[in-house]
Formats: sequence, C-alpha cells, structure tokens
Amino acid sequence: MSSRLCGKQSNIFMQIQQIDTTTLHLVETLFDKYRVFYHQPSDIALARQFLQQRLSNNESVILAAVDNKNGETIPAGFIQLYPLYSSVRAQKNWILNDLYVETSYRKQGVGRKLMEAAIHFAKGEGATYIQLETMPDNITAQRLYESIGFKQYNPFEGELVYKISLLH
Repeated sequence: MSSRLCGKQSNIFMQIQQIDTTTLHLVETLFDKYRVFYHQPSDIALARQFLQQRLSNNESVILAAVDNKNGETIPAGFIQLYPLYSSVRAQKNWILNDLYVETSYRKQGVGRKLMEAAIHFAKGEGATYIQLETMPDNITAQRLYESIGFKQYNPFEGELVYKISLLH
C-alpha cells in the first residue's frame, strides 16, 4: 500500500509495508529510538532480538512507513500490533502497542497513515476493535487517536485507554 503525504515535505511518497523477518532491519533502529523515548537505554541488539522473536513466533504484526529517496529505502515510522483474544466472544482483536515516527517525518501524516493501515489490517483479520493505551501527558497522540475515531473508556490509574470499533 502506498500513500502520498502532505506536510513540510509535501512531495514525499510513503509506502506502508508489513515487516517480516527478512525486512526487520528497516525498523530495528526505530524500535530502539521508541524505547529510548520511553526512558530505556539504547540497545540495538536487544531491539533486534525482541522484534525477531515476536515475528518468528507470530506474536505481533509490524507495519512500517518507508520513504524512497534516490533509490534508498528510509524507514519513517512503524506501528506494532499484538493479538488480543476473547474466550467469551471467541474472537481475536488487536492491541496497538507501539507507534513511533522518526523525528524528521513528524507532522507530515505518517502516524495517521500507519494508524489507518493498522485499522485496515485488523478489519481484514476480522477484528471488531483495536485498543491502545497512552500516557495522560501525550496530548499529541491523544489528538491523533481521537481524530481517527478512537474513544477513551474506563481509564486505569495513570493511563488512558482508547478503543475504536471496527464494526461500522
């Protein structure tokens, strides 16, 4: 799937692709930066190993936004989904656990395109919703989630929880 994005660099052409073990290299540095953003020490080997295990065991789905500049593939952001099973409903839904956009690609619609791709993916898998959590001070993320249609519900102490219905 490909999308033309608007923003500071209105002529960028972003492709959203699902990551597998052969394309993991595209997101391992971004995943490390994501962890650093949340005050974890930088550790590329740990990032690579963690993602490799998730993908090898079919425990997560990673979608990446990639830019192509002069024939070079440049990762701009990623989103990671984990399955969420309901025994009572006998269905699989998804937790949107990680979303990160490289600093130079922020405010250009990359996060929104990744979110839209995640919703499209989850609908294609027959899910009825995607759930996510964010910190109360992450206002930028909250605005994005709400603008897409996520609704806050049943907040836990110290976190806000959002869910979007995929049944409409």
